[in-house]
Amino acid sequence: MTAPEGRGIAGRHGRDTIDSGVDTFRILHVSTGNVCRSPITERLTRHALADRLGRDRARGLIVESAGTWGHEGAPMEAHAATVLSDFGADPDGFIGRELLDEHVIRADLVLTATRDHRAQVISMGHSAGLRTFTLKEFTRLVRAIDPATLPDPAEAGGVVERARALVQAAAALRGWLLAPSEEADEVHDPYGAPITYFRSIGDEIHQALDPVVTALTGVPAPA
Repeated sequence: MTAPEGRGIAGRHGRDTIDSGVDTFRILHVSTGNVCRSPITERLTRHALADRLGRDRARGLIVESAGTWGHEGAPMEAHAATVLSDFGADPDGFIGRELLDEHVIRADLVLTATRDHRAQVISMGHSAGLRTFTLKEFTRLVRAIDPATLPDPAEAGGVVERARALVQAAAALRGWLLAPSEEADEVHDPYGAPITYFRSIGDEIHQALDPVVTALTGVPAPA
């Protein structure tokens, strides 16, 4: 089958460049059904990147998602859409999809909801091990990276180069900066839960994403 198109900030992009010739970096969020956690994470990431960089500067960062048991073609859960609206992010037009080899091959960074999802992605091969982390694991690692050692995002192509350097630095730290517990790297599934639990998971994802987006962009969250 043909490789799927990404759901990037600026629309339909190719693997390495977009139509204007701008270099790109592709972030893939993975959960189970691709109707709750990974849609929330995808849309919150896109919202935060556009908010901090502006759409033009963020256009090289492509953000998408998939599920290991994805509900192909399904909309996100209604409570997930509500959570996104609470944060000012756009839930409209989302279409769920099942994780395919093509998604992993094209991704420069894979962020999963749980350690089990991470293991499933890595088991697919495609040299995914060094670029696949749980979201909370990646958050913990990027907090330990000195931003002064990363490329300047203000330079031409700097955001993409910074993202690549960040992944390499995080992978190098993985064996040295371990989680305090197994639970520390997990984002639990709210599927079927009431809106209050969805909101707690949304807050959890939002808090984990903030240092990641700051590290990627070099721009802290607005006060």
